[in-house]
Amino acid sequence: MAIIKPFVCVHPAKGYFEEVAALPYDVYSRAEAKDFVADRPRSFLNIDRPETQFADNQDMYADCVYEKASSMLRKWQDDGILEQEENACYFIYSLTMNGREQTGIVGCSSVDDYLNDVIRKHEFTLAEKEEDRIRHVDVCSAQTGPIFLAYRHREDIRSLVNQVKQTEPLFDFVSEDGVRHAGWKVADPSVNQAMEAAFADIPRTYIADGHHRCASAVKVALKRRAEKPDYTGREEFNYFLSILFPDDELKILPYNRMVKDLNGMTADEFLHKLEEKFHIKKVSTAVHPRKKGTCGMYLNGRWYLLEQKQEYVSKDCVEGLDVAYLQNEVLSPVLGIQDPKTDHRIEFSGGIRGTDYLEKRCRNDMAAAFSMYPTSIQELFAVADADRMMPPKSTWFEPKLRSGLFIHRFERSGE
Repeated sequence: MAIIKPFVCVHPAKGYFEEVAALPYDVYSRAEAKDFVADRPRSFLNIDRPETQFADNQDMYADCVYEKASSMLRKWQDDGILEQEENACYFIYSLTMNGREQTGIVGCSSVDDYLNDVIRKHEFTLAEKEEDRIRHVDVCSAQTGPIFLAYRHREDIRSLVNQVKQTEPLFDFVSEDGVRHAGWKVADPSVNQAMEAAFADIPRTYIADGHHRCASAVKVALKRRAEKPDYTGREEFNYFLSILFPDDELKILPYNRMVKDLNGMTADEFLHKLEEKFHIKKVSTAVHPRKKGTCGMYLNGRWYLLEQKQEYVSKDCVEGLDVAYLQNEVLSPVLGIQDPKTDHRIEFSGGIRGTDYLEKRCRNDMAAAFSMYPTSIQELFAVADADRMMPPKSTWFEPKLRSGLFIHRFERSGE
């Protein structure tokens, strides 16, 4: 059963939430991050990407860079930009985008739950992508970016969340991208106890977004356990910052595909090959697939609606995904893209960018683009429950959780 515990939170002081809140560190390139923080000295991106505080030729993985993040975190607390709660508790975090609201519970998940598969995964992680966050978490002795977890919704938890949302919010603002962010402290001890007990009755939680950050937090815990063989399991490094959302409030956007060439074929030859696995229809407007088993294709300045031929569709939880069908029946055998993780002939575009971006890229440097039907949260659960992994770039969650609103420190200030 899931261990989700309240924690002593560090968060922005009143009046600083909007300034501090930042998109996840990995949505920016190094140049973009430095440009973004240039006139935003209180954006948490300054701490999440501490290389922005150095010259462009500074090795961004040098010890001094991570030490800068740690010193800035301490200074922001000393200066009153961040403050620490007196007692452990949960928080509620609501995001509203395009009229749709999703509300999560902010707490700390157990590293052992990750190791014992109570926390389910659906994506492989790469060690080189973990190393930066391992060092950031370890040197800062804190987790600054929350892991986005999902659980099968329960009305008892929803009732507790709604009860807290009737109280005065800790913050309520609209970010630059139009997303409304609101948060509440769970101040009532009885509600905190009820939430912890409710999660203890949930058999599994699922990583929706943040596999690399989660794996990094776990590896920091294992490192510290090795350094402290008499650990009790109650130390804060045995837990990681999480925000847990009910499945029925989440929306996954498509993760679209673009290819740089047609593997030596003309457009007509490529279309002819596609006819073996798809029913193809020319259309006059951009295709936003309305049902599973369909996708759009932009080729030679026009759109096509592609519908999978049922005789080739698999009922397997992984092979039956739309992104897997495209990979297995087109990208690999027809275009020769065997490994989409490493092949430079394919690029991916989160659905938030829309089909206009696909058309733009095809006018510039891409040969064709595919607009996908999104993977569902239930498909994600099915793959994770089967101990399987999805193809790369299968899910794109929106809206993105902000970093800096909730921070989990391993030691209290002054310790």
